[in-house]
Amino acid sequence: MVIVAILGPKRFMTLVFRMANYLISGGTGYVPEDGLNGAQLFSNGDGFTYNDFLLLPGFIDFAASEVELLSALTKKITLKTPLVSSPMDTVTESRMAIAMALCGGVGVIHHNCTPEFQANEVRKVKKYEQGFILDPLVMSPKNRVSEVIDARVKFGFSGIPITETGKMGAKLVGLVTQRDIDFLLQNERSTLISEVMTKLEDLIVAPHGVTLKEANQILQKSKKGKLPIVNEQGELVAIIARTDLKKNKEFPLASKDETKQLLVGAAISTHIDDRIRLSNLVQAGTDFVVLDSSQGNSIYQIELVRHIKANYPELQVIGGNVVTAAQAKNLVDAGVDGLRVGMGSGSICITQEVMAVGRPQATAVYRVAEYARRFGVPVVADGGIENIGHIVKALALGASTVMMGSLLAGTTEAPGEYFFADGVRLKKYRGMGSLDAMEQHKAAQTRYFSDLEKIKVAQGVSGSVVDKGSIHKFVPYLIAGIQHGCQDVGARSLSLLRSMMYQGELKFEKRTPSAQYEGGVHGLHSYEKRLF
Repeated sequence: MVIVAILGPKRFMTLVFRMANYLISGGTGYVPEDGLNGAQLFSNGDGFTYNDFLLLPGFIDFAASEVELLSALTKKITLKTPLVSSPMDTVTESRMAIAMALCGGVGVIHHNCTPEFQANEVRKVKKYEQGFILDPLVMSPKNRVSEVIDARVKFGFSGIPITETGKMGAKLVGLVTQRDIDFLLQNERSTLISEVMTKLEDLIVAPHGVTLKEANQILQKSKKGKLPIVNEQGELVAIIARTDLKKNKEFPLASKDETKQLLVGAAISTHIDDRIRLSNLVQAGTDFVVLDSSQGNSIYQIELVRHIKANYPELQVIGGNVVTAAQAKNLVDAGVDGLRVGMGSGSICITQEVMAVGRPQATAVYRVAEYARRFGVPVVADGGIENIGHIVKALALGASTVMMGSLLAGTTEAPGEYFFADGVRLKKYRGMGSLDAMEQHKAAQTRYFSDLEKIKVAQGVSGSVVDKGSIHKFVPYLIAGIQHGCQDVGARSLSLLRSMMYQGELKFEKRTPSAQYEGGVHGLHSYEKRLF
């Protein structure tokens, strides 16, 4: 009142308005608190799905293409993109795994099949693109042209080295390619390879010890399709394919191991019989295994983790599925190298409906990731991914990678044939807990602990999904979308995105049903939704 008396009411009000205007204009650098941090969002016990919240935008001072998507799949395996295809029999076999690895992600071969089939799918991936091919298909001069043709049909290539015994490590005597047999007649397919092959003296070979760069230069200069690598005794020790040079240029993000072979994983169950399957997969060259169980917190999985670590100490193991920190603790203590998070959130999964057990996926990812990060165990967000926004949200909540089923099921590389319904091109897609999948093979039953039960209780359904085209077009679209999402929140990398969340810099906001409606397409008579 003293100030009012001194200044007078009019001058006082003018001063008040000026101060208010000064604060509003930001002259003091004041920014009001806005949004919720991760801890606040998940503090009240509600279960959130990816649709229940949004990320608030940050400051942009970089291009979307500059966003680094390097991600940890396990303690020892890192991917250039955070994308993993699910081990389902309508999603991932060798063709999908190859495409995912070429695009910077990785595929996990399903186990709803015989151990021999699964191991062979792993071998196809490991042999698809290599620098030095250490175990190529080899034949002897006594093999016949018909066997070369059969090999081309089965494996997709016909450039085969010929050794004296038909085995690696034997003396190289020649090479047979498609050019050598192109003009043979049908009745000449019984011809011995020795009569048509390119002889050793006409081949370009490289000595053992040559570097990959030097070998590639020899291939480019010679313009040959294959370059055999031989030791001082003339014995075949490896081979390099010209087609691999092209692939390296076309797929700079490709996920490869230290020998330049594509990365691939395989799923196994906790059933005791699958230890034979495990042995086959290790021999086939799998880089990691995923313990495929709907509820991973079991004595069966803990014992299997210990068995793997005791017998295959270098093999990386992803345990799960889990949705709580308590579940995760037992598997972390057992020695897993990664955790798969999700229970009942997949589009074809009805576990939450039938069993009344599970957890909304966003909450599950946040809770498990927040616990697992303390032990350096990466988290794979598995299920509930319908679009790029869901991928970005999963990564923002602490997941290192996301596993996708339905999002990839309609692609060209997914197993199965296309069919038409009402003029729409579709592909079959089913849950591994569906009766359809469980009736096909016992492996699907063991995932849900139903292999010994007379009455099977379905925890999944069978359906169909719309054609999405090739992985080689779809995954780059996903990658670009993730980069733009990170750019909008001001994160230059996925590691920075997670760091921002845990430090409280990344802000979230809950969405009401009306907000979710507003955030989608609305108010139109009709529209076409083309994503890429």
